[in-house]
Amino acid sequence: MKAALFIVLMLIGAVSQAQETLPARPEIPEFPTESVWINTPRPLTLHGDLKGHVVLLDFWTYCCINCLHILPDLEDLETRFRDVPFVVVGVHSAKFDNENVPENVRAAVRRHHISHPVVVDTKQDLWQRLGVRAWPTLILIDTEGRGFRAWSGEGNKESIAEAITKLVAEGRARGTLADKAWKSESLPPLETATGLSFPGKVIGSPTSDRIFVADSSANRIIEATWPNKEGRSKLVRIFGTGSPGYADGDQLRAQFRFPQGLAQVGNDLWVADTDNHAVRHIDLASGVVSTLVGNGTMGNDRSGGKRGREQSLNSPWDLAASPGSLAVAMAGTHQLWKVDTTNALARRFSGSGRENIKDGAPDVANFAQPSGLAWLGVDLLVADSETSSIRRVSPDGRASTLVGEGLFEFGDTDGPLGSARLQHALGVAVLGKSIIIADTYNSKLKLIDTGLTRVDTLPLTFASEPKSLAEPGGVSSAGDRWLVADTNHHRILQVFEDGRAIEVQIAGIRKQDSRPAPAPESRPR
Repeated sequence: MKAALFIVLMLIGAVSQAQETLPARPEIPEFPTESVWINTPRPLTLHGDLKGHVVLLDFWTYCCINCLHILPDLEDLETRFRDVPFVVVGVHSAKFDNENVPENVRAAVRRHHISHPVVVDTKQDLWQRLGVRAWPTLILIDTEGRGFRAWSGEGNKESIAEAITKLVAEGRARGTLADKAWKSESLPPLETATGLSFPGKVIGSPTSDRIFVADSSANRIIEATWPNKEGRSKLVRIFGTGSPGYADGDQLRAQFRFPQGLAQVGNDLWVADTDNHAVRHIDLASGVVSTLVGNGTMGNDRSGGKRGREQSLNSPWDLAASPGSLAVAMAGTHQLWKVDTTNALARRFSGSGRENIKDGAPDVANFAQPSGLAWLGVDLLVADSETSSIRRVSPDGRASTLVGEGLFEFGDTDGPLGSARLQHALGVAVLGKSIIIADTYNSKLKLIDTGLTRVDTLPLTFASEPKSLAEPGGVSSAGDRWLVADTNHHRILQVFEDGRAIEVQIAGIRKQDSRPAPAPESRPR
């Protein structure tokens, strides 16, 4: 109880001078003995393996955009303090049922190139014992295993760095600092049979004879030929070096960082360059990549009104094109924006910026990490992931809800729209009069009938192994079929209305030049 009380006090900023002295710091409990570990060959102990280290616990869940936002901060802190006994330990405490499966957490660790050790807090044991209330929460522990301070949310990197510096100096002065830092093992890079690495979104058209894949974890865009009836396709071009970065230029010099949504109009291909907080443009005639809006850094503007690089964005996740404009799913600010493609003017279209589910006018409506877009006539369909819902937005920005109830209302239930449940859906598409949903955390495709009355799971017949989906992140309509980014299986599928699922085999994709992959998960012996 003392530890929990300490953390709650830290979170609300009630830090007294007495709590800054060593005797008042509560001892942090040991990691749960039955937990699965990732990125370490064996389970770690706080008061054994990490004794004498300054330890930063990062309580996160991989669905959470705010948790993803602080990963670069953690990487920067690890680099700054690499020569001292300082360790970041991720504590994965799930929101969704799907996130409580260690195999899925391990995939997320790979997808986001997390190199520090991660403990899977399956029963939220540490979360509860330390009184954590929000994702992300960061708790800093001194060299004697005692809690020093906690932070909630984003934007705390420099404050954390100052505290780490203080605790390292204190440990050295007291003689409690370890002689050397604990180091994770270097492992070989991730290679996949398809050559893709966690593709997030895909679009294509038989009339243009092309498909485009956001090969998200490999930081590049793939252009390939339209697949034949057996699913065979050929690589045409790769845009991006494959190394994470932010650079315009020709296809061999341009850089992306975890790109997601794609939209095409003629020779214009638009890219939601998610972790660069930008919307990029690819001229398919010349192969040149440029920036339409955004500047490579995350902003918190919730109104917009600026143009091009002067306008900051926050984790754009998907795009939908209409004549002269792009709709943008701004996952980071829980809003929908529109960008004029002729003058690069970007502004809010719908959503107050509050994370929730609420229908109504543009300044009243609430969204929660919108991540998928599609046009249904003149209306915009939105896969609103954190509320596991499908929303509908009229041309004037007024929002309504087709499926879904709230931030913690989710499941895997077919039936009438009012009672159907999804789990963190990331994609939505329209083919004819049917709406298809990438029900991501249920690893299914679901259909809303033409009368918009009910949701049903689409039974799939797979032509090859694996005969299942694994967290599909994107779906788009293309001719007489859907294209599906089967994200955790590192593949693209073409799915026909009768449920036949054929893998798209892109010949010619070079092997990944990705960072070292995390270690296999470790279980207690």
